[in-house]
Amino acid sequence: MELTEFANSTHNHEDLKKTLNFIAPAIPVARYFQYTKAAPDQFFSTEEDDIRATGSNFKYIDFQGESITAKTLNKGLGVRVDVDDINGKDWPMRYVYFLQEQIYRNELRRVIKALIANANNGGKLTWTGKASPDTDIRKVLMEACKKNGFYPNRILYSEPAWFIRQDCYAGQDTAGARIAAQMSRETVAEFLRMDSVQLLKQNNLGIQGQLKDNSVFAFYAEDSMFKDALSNLKYFVTLSPEGHFFRVYLVEQPKYTDIIVECFSTIAVTSKTNLIHWTVQGA
Repeated sequence: MELTEFANSTHNHEDLKKTLNFIAPAIPVARYFQYTKAAPDQFFSTEEDDIRATGSNFKYIDFQGESITAKTLNKGLGVRVDVDDINGKDWPMRYVYFLQEQIYRNELRRVIKALIANANNGGKLTWTGKASPDTDIRKVLMEACKKNGFYPNRILYSEPAWFIRQDCYAGQDTAGARIAAQMSRETVAEFLRMDSVQLLKQNNLGIQGQLKDNSVFAFYAEDSMFKDALSNLKYFVTLSPEGHFFRVYLVEQPKYTDIIVECFSTIAVTSKTNLIHWTVQGA
């Protein structure tokens, strides 16, 4: 139980969890569940009639779209520790932390793969000379809003794409470009009218090679505990009766100990509307 409590500490692997939930918000569900896959014209469908007439009931919302039956998958990793390799009193926690990290990296790889496979092609952007990277992105976002009636609200830059953006502005001898080169991601988000702009730290997160080009993604996501909330991608998770995502098993033998970390989750693309993928090239 102590190792399970440690595995579910909110301080473990904050960067990995933040990036994963930025793209695909975590939503608790039962092991077997149903979710709605919204059609393009139903992504933001709302019920306008919320006024109750005397003697009648309130109107109930009908979540329109394709109903999908799914289940969370049992995922996990283990390690066998020889008695001769045991060092210090906290050695089980170190192995649990290591196994969790591998599981989160695998989950993040799956999310990135889902982004690439399901995104609409925003085209190839060349950010050299007097190009204006932020304006290029904004134009496509405005076209997406005009077509679908709403904007994506989050943007994810790969590290190479973000560096190309900075280098493009830094190479232009104008006051505006110099300011743009130093803009924080929060400032860029405000310029693009996005809720957030984040950076995919490929080296730090251990997902080198996952993106085979300089990628920028735009999508819509809402942090919610509600399985039919609006998001292009969702990270469905099943918690234990105690409310834990991770479970830890420790099996001791005379000359070795097995440590296993498991969880239940699945990643779903619930809508492709306004899910955009650009590739970027620089000088």
